[in-house]
Amino acid sequence: PKFPNSFPNIEIIYPKEQKKEMRVLSPDEQQVFTDYLRADMDECKFGVLLALHTGLRIGEVCALRWADISLYAGSLRISATMQRLPCGEGNGRTRIHIGDPKSDSSFRTIPLSRSAIRLCIQAGAHPATAYILTGNDNYMEPRVLQYRMAKYARDCKLTGVHFHTLRHTFATRCVEAGFELKSLSEILGHASVSITMDCYVHSSMDLKRMHMDKLAKLGL
Repeated sequence: PKFPNSFPNIEIIYPKEQKKEMRVLSPDEQQVFTDYLRADMDECKFGVLLALHTGLRIGEVCALRWADISLYAGSLRISATMQRLPCGEGNGRTRIHIGDPKSDSSFRTIPLSRSAIRLCIQAGAHPATAYILTGNDNYMEPRVLQYRMAKYARDCKLTGVHFHTLRHTFATRCVEAGFELKSLSEILGHASVSITMDCYVHSSMDLKRMHMDKLAKLGL
């Protein structure tokens, strides 16, 4: 068979990927949530508050022990993460695995703010080997923590809030406070500053207005 020497130009338009907007607690929502957790704080609520102060991932919080927190140095060390993985036997069963963080950049030491240090002191003394979410050597897995987080959000009448919202909220507050991005990237455990910029450098309207007002003072 004969084929034509040329083919018609066909323009293919691929659908744009819809980037899902992150759920971030507003300052008022954050205050309501914080007050709720502090009012009757137990080990689990302490862990949730600590995540809000540090931007930890859920697996990092679940694997965190009191030995990883140094009030003397005012810092917190991330050297492990917890996740539920398939057993590998093809039967659909899963198991809890505690191992190294997801990447080299996830190994990190995070300086604690004064309010985070006060929170740790308020939580009281615990054995070094105790997990922070339980206060003993028995861990709380991510799935259970997600259930607890959902209950806390319902009690505060917050919609669309899950554990990762705490990480988004922490990072957003840092950007609003004028954090140097390299430092924020290292605190979050990102592999590069570009990831931090892509995820979190979307400031609020109030922050944009504040910067525009700075221009006004320059006569612009």
